[in-house]
Amino acid sequence: MPTKMRNPSFNLAFLVGSLMVAASSAQLQVGFYETTCPKAESIVQSVVFEAIASNPGLGAGLVRLLFHDCFVRGCDGSVLIASTASNPSEQASVIDLTLRGFDVIDQAKAQIEAACPGIVSCADIVAFAARDSALKLGGINYTVAAGRRDGLESNEADPLNNLPQFSFTLAQLESSFSAKGLSVADMVILSGAHSIGIAHCSSFTNRLYPTVDPTLDPTFASTLLSLCPNDTSTNNPTTSLDYQTPNILDNKYYQDILNSKVLLTSDEDLTNSTSTLSLVKIFSQGGSWAPRFAASMQKMGQIGVLTGTEGNIRLNCS
Repeated sequence: MPTKMRNPSFNLAFLVGSLMVAASSAQLQVGFYETTCPKAESIVQSVVFEAIASNPGLGAGLVRLLFHDCFVRGCDGSVLIASTASNPSEQASVIDLTLRGFDVIDQAKAQIEAACPGIVSCADIVAFAARDSALKLGGINYTVAAGRRDGLESNEADPLNNLPQFSFTLAQLESSFSAKGLSVADMVILSGAHSIGIAHCSSFTNRLYPTVDPTLDPTFASTLLSLCPNDTSTNNPTTSLDYQTPNILDNKYYQDILNSKVLLTSDEDLTNSTSTLSLVKIFSQGGSWAPRFAASMQKMGQIGVLTGTEGNIRLNCS
């Protein structure tokens, strides 16, 4: 992997992104709603826990929802805005078509509006819901600094221009994360969210056809070939991202990488540099990953936030 000295553009992107995160975080506050809406976080947690108890996959969806929100226009709830005839929103982007959890956010918002109208932003609800999902599925708990305001814009073109994609190389992943003020370590740590959730065959058939990627475990590849057709345009099955503990947010994902049993190119590519492979090995062995995941989630949740009089508080998240 190129060193920082050899990659000034990476340095500049990371510096700009880091300053953006630092400036944003200074205006957020843990316990922001203690006096104005003291039950806000408990309402979100209750709704999230109930939803996950009924469908564990929603937990992965809610964690992913925060990721897709924060990487596009900052953590402003813009991912929640529904498309209109005149304005296709982020939800219309091909990269956002499989997002889940909107109904959970809407349900939490409705209950909060009934308790304290016009106080709690949709952006904060997304951040709370992702934390509560990590707690429910992995026992990973952390504080969420709040005070985000909701964005007013959502455009179809923005996700593809900002989000890392499953086919990205390691260099492309590093560049994408650094542009948001997140380090290579943050990238590897946050990738651990792939220990929960599912992927459509179309997101990894590039590793199966026309020839099988030699980095795939042969038995694992055979299983995938039996599941996924070459043409996924009319038949696009899904499978778990982590074959070991698909509904538990844990470090098994890193073991999957070392065993050559991950689905996505972007996951396999974490073995392509000394620094990322070293972290994968560390996280595969013990409990050091969970607290670092919590810290990186907190950091990601502060990207480009709107605060103060910026944006607004949407009464309807969608």
